[in-house]
Amino acid sequence: MKNVHICRHPVVLDKIARMRDKRTSVPDFRRMMGELGMFLGYEALAHARVKGAKVRTPVGVAQAMKLSHDVVFVAILRAGLGMVDGLVKLCPEAKLAHIGIYRDEETLKPVKYYARLPEDISDSLVVIADPMLATGGSAVEAVEIMKSRGARHICFVCMIAAREGIRRLSEAHPEMPIYAGAVDEKLNSHGYIVPGLGDAGDRMFGTE
Repeated sequence: MKNVHICRHPVVLDKIARMRDKRTSVPDFRRMMGELGMFLGYEALAHARVKGAKVRTPVGVAQAMKLSHDVVFVAILRAGLGMVDGLVKLCPEAKLAHIGIYRDEETLKPVKYYARLPEDISDSLVVIADPMLATGGSAVEAVEIMKSRGARHICFVCMIAAREGIRRLSEAHPEMPIYAGAVDEKLNSHGYIVPGLGDAGDRMFGTE
């Protein structure tokens, strides 16, 4: 799928390997989640719009380029919060938004319970972050929420995706780029990615 971009950077691969390890501590897991957020955000912002600008340096005037997009980082609660720290380090001027969605354990369908977004996002570059793209239900719902609020430039970043989730998200929003650190083969009967890394939210907050 041409809209799916899998990061092959050695440092990203190494961090994902460490995060998969069940022996990784909560502090280390939390730190690496933020670091991966920055790496994957870097990939996602590679095609952001820029505009020419003149910048006065200590010794003259430089022709430079600046972002012409407002950037909005959207964390899907709760696990998406872990990626926000790295994303904000990448682009401190970005606005932050939060969407609360949980997956019903019986139906595996997404249930929305919260959304707090900036007022006008029609011309913003919206980066939706969720560590795991499993069934794809929450991701599809989050994109639809952003579109319903006027967003026109959206991408999705995740650490690990299941092929099923990529397929579902791509079919629902074929124009939207997806940036992932790794792709795993399947889901188990509970909708968890296999081999995955477990529940990212539980591992980040120490609530396993």
